[in-house]
Amino acid sequence: MQIYSELYEFNEQLILNLKFNKSSISKIATPFKYVGNILDGSLTLSGSDGDFLRDYTENLGMTDALSQVDYLTERKSILKKYKEESFADYKRYSSLYVKIFFLIGVTIAVLLA
Repeated sequence: MQIYSELYEFNEQLILNLKFNKSSISKIATPFKYVGNILDGSLTLSGSDGDFLRDYTENLGMTDALSQVDYLTERKSILKKYKEESFADYKRYSSLYVKIFFLIGVTIAVLLA
């Protein structure tokens, strides 16, 4: 969830940068925790998520500014969809993990008593 949230915000910053500032990608990525790792290639998710991240980072900075703005605008909708899906999964499964660990704690307390 955090990775896609940061990537979405990074994408927004990159679009604004290409339109107005023209700063380097590494300078834009500095405030983000995971984006720097993604750009370095060290943080890779598995499966289709990993393929998406690889495709996204391979195409950054390869063309002129107008083409990059078009590419990033197209990726914006895909990133938004991934961000919303990952947030829904996080909400669904995080409460499950809390309940499991609570039950484990209660079980251990009962066994020790």
